[in-house]
Amino acid sequence: MLQKNIETFIGCDGEYEESKIVLFGAPFDSTTSYRPGTRFASRTIRQESYGLETYSPYQDEDLEDYSVFDSGDIELCIGDAKIALEQIEERTNTILKDKKLPFMIGGEHLVTLGAVRAVAKQYPDLHIIHFDAHTDLRQEYLGAELSHACVLRRCHDILGDGRIFQFGIRSGERAEFRWSEEGHVTTHKYNFDGLEEVLKKLEGKPVYFTIDLDVLDPSVFPGTGTPEAGGVGFMELLDAIYESCYALQIVGCDVNELCPPCDPTGASTAVACKVVREFLLALLKKEK
Repeated sequence: MLQKNIETFIGCDGEYEESKIVLFGAPFDSTTSYRPGTRFASRTIRQESYGLETYSPYQDEDLEDYSVFDSGDIELCIGDAKIALEQIEERTNTILKDKKLPFMIGGEHLVTLGAVRAVAKQYPDLHIIHFDAHTDLRQEYLGAELSHACVLRRCHDILGDGRIFQFGIRSGERAEFRWSEEGHVTTHKYNFDGLEEVLKKLEGKPVYFTIDLDVLDPSVFPGTGTPEAGGVGFMELLDAIYESCYALQIVGCDVNELCPPCDPTGASTAVACKVVREFLLALLKKEK
């Protein structure tokens, strides 16, 4: 059994045995290609979550009515992506073995690969819903195949064609878009158009749901490592999260790419905290 974290996300201080969802942080940003600092996200989100209420007026749900366990941050090997991914896979596997849903807070987006490795072993028919500004489909970046710029390509190595559905995408190499257009993954550019159709297609299938917060426009969320203009608004993101959580069989998920040092005002952290709260409550509401 995992040990309870001393400082938890607000409302997430339940007992392990009673909790259906287990939070954990993956403070890793060693492959960040532009502005570093996402390793501080999970700790900062926990600290700043106490500026929130546990109650969501959007969903009329309260975290105090549920049991969520926050297992704290993994002490990751900062200098070695391979070891760090193995550590994330191990933590995810522990949670899955106890028939609980792993909810990871990154960290740069590469951390998703460690969790997906574990979830895919448990659910061979796994699919991925991916909200992001960037394709993350490069075969390699500056010679490295383990990079946040390659994370969905590495997930495709595990799952194969037709299993990854991207939304909000507005940045990537031409080769990445061409590779997607060949039918390897389904890329929906700029917004969430087409989400309803994908959710119907994935009904009853196990889904890993990964949210890179830079899917939001930088005017809403400047505190990220690779901000990209032209993103969605906050309520657009919340509505897409609700729609996805209520419709899908989500078996693992994450929120990543908050970079607290890039927004000293704390506004981006406040946004990230609310996304985490609403994401958690949408998952819990579905299981009610």
